[in-house]
Amino acid sequence: MVESGFTVVIEDVKDMAPIRDRYPVPAELQGCHTAIVDGYIIEGHVPAADIRRLLAERPAIVGLAVPGMPVGSPGMEIEGEPTQPYDVIAFGKDGKTEVYASYK
Repeated sequence: MVESGFTVVIEDVKDMAPIRDRYPVPAELQGCHTAIVDGYIIEGHVPAADIRRLLAERPAIVGLAVPGMPVGSPGMEIEGEPTQPYDVIAFGKDGKTEVYASYK
């Protein structure tokens, strides 16, 4: 994210339960990283371009998530391994989800 121009403050947390309580990400969308960007929750390996789009469009959603750790998503590039297709999912307060972006 730093390479993409974002200012990053890292907080290593041993117990994610309080974070999950404070920032309600649907269980099926939870990943290994949680970030708050201008009031939106960013969960997992969401591409910087999608975060920029989110900030430009300001949709009425809670956040974006990339569940799991798909090979080829930002930070999960593995030399010699084929990229896995994945979706960036938008989620709302009501628990509704929709595909925000797809990567093949």
